[in-house]
Amino acid sequence: MARRKAGADIDLSKPHDLTAGLIDGLACPAGMQQAFLRDSETKGLRVRVTAAGAKAFVFESKVNGKTLRRTIGDAKAWSIKDARIEANRLRVLVDQKQDPRELEKQQAEEAARREAQALAEAKAAEAEAAAMALTVGQAWARYLAERRPHWGARTYADHLKAAQAGGDERKRRPGVLTKPGPLAPLMAMRLVDLDAAAVEAWAKREAPDRPARVRLALRLMKAFLRWAAEEPDLKGRANPAAASAKKAREAAGRPKVRNDYLQREQLATWFKHVQAIPNPVISAYLQCLLLTGARREELAALRWEEVNTQWRGIDMKDKIEGRRAVPLTPYVAHLLARLPRRNEWVFSSARTLALDPKNTKRRELRHAKAGTLAPAGDVTTTSESGRITAPDIAHRRACAAAGLEGLTLHGLRRSFASLCEWLDIPGGISAQIQGHAPQGVREQNYIRRPLDLLRVHHERIEAWILEQAGVQFEAASVNPTQLRAVT
Repeated sequence: MARRKAGADIDLSKPHDLTAGLIDGLACPAGMQQAFLRDSETKGLRVRVTAAGAKAFVFESKVNGKTLRRTIGDAKAWSIKDARIEANRLRVLVDQKQDPRELEKQQAEEAARREAQALAEAKAAEAEAAAMALTVGQAWARYLAERRPHWGARTYADHLKAAQAGGDERKRRPGVLTKPGPLAPLMAMRLVDLDAAAVEAWAKREAPDRPARVRLALRLMKAFLRWAAEEPDLKGRANPAAASAKKAREAAGRPKVRNDYLQREQLATWFKHVQAIPNPVISAYLQCLLLTGARREELAALRWEEVNTQWRGIDMKDKIEGRRAVPLTPYVAHLLARLPRRNEWVFSSARTLALDPKNTKRRELRHAKAGTLAPAGDVTTTSESGRITAPDIAHRRACAAAGLEGLTLHGLRRSFASLCEWLDIPGGISAQIQGHAPQGVREQNYIRRPLDLLRVHHERIEAWILEQAGVQFEAASVNPTQLRAVT
């Protein structure tokens, strides 16, 4: 073939033996957007040149009757030899009836799939490592955050107290630090390491000092582990049976049945000493606790707006039903009418702050504990909660003076139920007043007692208790509609 003269036009109608000089001299004909220079050596290989002068190796052929044109690469980056090799590879695929474009698409998808799989495996390995390193305390915090909307304030507080690290200053006893909760030693453990043997060893260490708290903590831990075993990312990490082992339960011991209650002949001395408590709010609270059979926190959290003088009822918080109606009996109404109204709480509280001359620290002296008026110069303010929180201190002192040691606040609730037996009060009546869950099909589904019916029996119970206690009180002298708090 004759050597092309420098500067001569290239005949694009026929193939040429590609050389660097030929490609360098290639130009797009005037009036065209692009043109192609065919290679005589490799079938399907072309050099494309655009009107702007850009040059690239391309492969052109037919696949399934359709034109296939694939760019191999820039003519400056690819050598003629490498371009011919790539064109031959593409031609082999075309001869095998394979579309290089589809093949590359599949290869890209496969590469993306492998990359995604590798990323997922890396994340799974990371999650596995995190799950293996997860401590009981971290899972416990997550458990509390998730379950808190479904719990009452007391249940949530029990969980916090059971796992607290301790070492914080007590609010009502400055200078005295809180103790670690019974579950605190387990919080630093890995969740995967919490097995029956670990729980058993923990129970044996903690139970001798505080068996009741350990039994409660064991129940809380059992529920926590059941929750963890159902979490998708914690499955296989938590052993739901770890806190249910027989040895752990035996180490915690069996709860002792409390039998503290007031007998009929003890009512007089109990009332005498409770009525002598210097703090009138606590004195009234303790008497109301006995006469209503309420739970201690239900009554302590009573607000003035929940006392209905028109219909002589009390809308009391109930841990079973949420709320329950309790009759406002004459003597209870009489006690409430004499209470000071400091805030929203019926059984409000005040505290006296004094300076300790020895260590110059402020300490809180509650009226219930002191039993005396605040010394001159001290400052009396409302307590943090605004209501009584520790009436059991004054009650224990009164019981000690009365020779009734061991009688608890819950024992007063037990006393109400026991004293009702003297009057042959239907069991469902006293149970409903106290807020016990209905027992039996009839109580649960058929019997509905209005407040008036409860009042008939409740006033009879109150009158009998006051009679046995020797408390002089004329129910007719009390007008509930005039019940008001005085400041």
